[in-house]
Amino acid sequence: MRAARVIIATLCALTICACTPLPEKTADGRSEEHDIASATTAPSLPPRPREVRLDGLDPCEVLPEEQRLLLSLDHPPNPYVESGFGNAKACTMRSGISGNVARLALVTAEGVGVWLDENAQVDARPTTVGGFPGLIVRTPGMDQVCNVEVDVAEGQFLDVMFRDGGNETKATQETLCLGAQRVAEAAIAALLQRG
Repeated sequence: MRAARVIIATLCALTICACTPLPEKTADGRSEEHDIASATTAPSLPPRPREVRLDGLDPCEVLPEEQRLLLSLDHPPNPYVESGFGNAKACTMRSGISGNVARLALVTAEGVGVWLDENAQVDARPTTVGGFPGLIVRTPGMDQVCNVEVDVAEGQFLDVMFRDGGNETKATQETLCLGAQRVAEAAIAALLQRG
């Protein structure tokens, strides 16, 4: 009788072990559970040196004409409303020289942290723009555009998008990101001069 109980207990233990799934191994031999535990969290941005409020500003007037010309944005700016950012005021500027297009959007409905949320599904890397914390944002599958997001005030950010305007020879995404960074730097300098 005692032997039967031992056999039943052993069979139950073996059944429980057999029914418990083992963590799956990844290509490098580590278990999936380890990957979840060691997953990195979104980077946090350093504090702003000060607040630069965007309320009531015209995005087409942020960059004076002479700054736009220095950036080769020689076509007249075109204002519009960007519904994707809570109806943010936006402005596009085209370069007749490079064919590239810059867009400034003054986002006042949410903070730059929206780009760090896992639902954003973008590659957002920290940067600094004119002393302000920012992000260089690349969207997977969209190689002809790059964004630079600048944390200018609580619940507000400057969105600078730089894209290929349909050139015969496509600009690399690295070139577009450098363009976005240059436009963002100029825009922050102009905003700081306003006081």
